[in-house]
Amino acid sequence: MAIIDRIKFDGLRSRDWLVYKHPSEQLVIGSQLIVNEGQVVIFVKGGKVGDIFTAGTHTLSSSNLPIIQGIINMPFGGKTPFTAEVYFINVTTKLDMHWGTVDPIQIVDPKYFVRLRVRAFGQFGLKISDYRVFFTELIGGMNQDDVIKFDKIVDYYKGVLVTKIKSIIADIIINNKISALEISAKLDDISEIAKDRIDTYFKDYGFSIINFFIQSINFPEEDFNNINNILVDKAAFEIMGDNRYSTKRSFDVYEGAANNENGVAGAFVAGGIGLGAGVALGSTMNNTVSAPGQKLEQMICPSCHSKIAAESKFCNSCGKSLNERVCYKCGTKNSDGSKFCSSCGTNLEDRTCECGAKLAEGSKFCNICGRKVEE
Repeated sequence: MAIIDRIKFDGLRSRDWLVYKHPSEQLVIGSQLIVNEGQVVIFVKGGKVGDIFTAGTHTLSSSNLPIIQGIINMPFGGKTPFTAEVYFINVTTKLDMHWGTVDPIQIVDPKYFVRLRVRAFGQFGLKISDYRVFFTELIGGMNQDDVIKFDKIVDYYKGVLVTKIKSIIADIIINNKISALEISAKLDDISEIAKDRIDTYFKDYGFSIINFFIQSINFPEEDFNNINNILVDKAAFEIMGDNRYSTKRSFDVYEGAANNENGVAGAFVAGGIGLGAGVALGSTMNNTVSAPGQKLEQMICPSCHSKIAAESKFCNSCGKSLNERVCYKCGTKNSDGSKFCSSCGTNLEDRTCECGAKLAEGSKFCNICGRKVEE
């Protein structure tokens, strides 16, 4: 191979190259080395990194090749030939590097407690910050092609990079209790945390992460539907107020019965309850839901004035015994079993309307037929 006296690399048309190996290893003292902006040149002899040159024009001499000089013991002066590998390294920032999770991150949403299959993708910028470490740790262990591109380096680290990103995202979601529905508002914060953690890893190989962006964290539509169903139930609970669970279960039973083609009793039979019990319960439920606008019979607790079922023996709000019979006219407390008020003589027995409906204490009109109730 002919001895050359001018060493230069003008780069490729694209900026995707990372390392370029000069084709000639036959050099002479006095050769001109031209290093463009955004480049660094490394001389390698016997597999060891020698002298490093930054941007500018350099005349190779024994004074600016001290390491190579020491290895091959070059004489001073003249066009002294020597051999060395010359590598041009691209030290500009590569901003359009992309990453993405090949398989989903399996997590349980910390707020709604449903399993989610989270995927994420984004972009980052990479730059060589320590040329000697980079070459020693990475290039020395790779097949030294004439040109090594950024994509090859990303492929080299892709598995570790994605694994770390998945671990970071899962850790932030779980430990900070961020729901997947709320995570879009946290992308900037998560990106910054991920950048710091990944940068620490890449520095061990001479790289710096210039920027790191998570452009999207998403999950399949069916996983979203699971959360959406929970939100609908939660809204219903908020509307129901107290006794929300038993109320919702009653609604579920009624709805199931109404949709059953065999009627209310048929719904219970289909559910495994005996026919007799199904008919009895169906009758009770039909009586409950057959009269639009009819409310369940209630009474007022004489102690805390809460509304409670008329058949209650104890108040479910204050726990007060309801064995005492309170006159609805004068408010006098009478002993259990009293038929008339000891103060005003008002009849305390359960009253019924002519239509057969049971009347709540103090009723002036029947809540079924609207007939006025005689005192």
